[in-house]
Amino acid sequence: MALSRKMNCGYLAGFFVLIVLWMFWGCGYKFAGSGTYPAGVKRIFISILENRTTETGIEKVFTDDMVNEFIRRDETGLANDKGDADAVLIGVIDSMSVETITHTGVYTSDTRRVAISVNLKLVDGKKRILWSGVITDNEAYDVADDKFATDEKRRDAITVISKRMAEKFYNRLTADF
Repeated sequence: MALSRKMNCGYLAGFFVLIVLWMFWGCGYKFAGSGTYPAGVKRIFISILENRTTETGIEKVFTDDMVNEFIRRDETGLANDKGDADAVLIGVIDSMSVETITHTGVYTSDTRRVAISVNLKLVDGKKRILWSGVITDNEAYDVADDKFATDEKRRDAITVISKRMAEKFYNRLTADF
């Protein structure tokens, strides 16, 4: 009797696992960024992003991180120039704001948050928009006792945001929805 009960529990557990796997497979579940580029695009050229913020140099950081994300995920999908590409990624770093999130006194900040918004478009050779989206992100950083150290921490936070945004962009671009 005890052996029969154990066998029934084993079958029930196996059946449950099969049902869960079937549900994931049936709903089209897959890992983020594992799809294809939209509209049959095979190769993408990434243009240098336009910077409309007061933070100099972040367009290079964001563009480099986009390129690095493509190299990491699908190097063959990255074109070296527009002539070799099926589509071109263009984008604008629209805004960057810094706000205090914790403070010890009226004039003393302990922690700040930098928030950035980037507008991206994937266009084909005929200037048709194949994909577009706005990606926003933010990161907190500690305020140091001197301005140079605080500026360095802000730049480090911007770098973290840039890497996360590149990953978010790639995942959204290849979502196949």
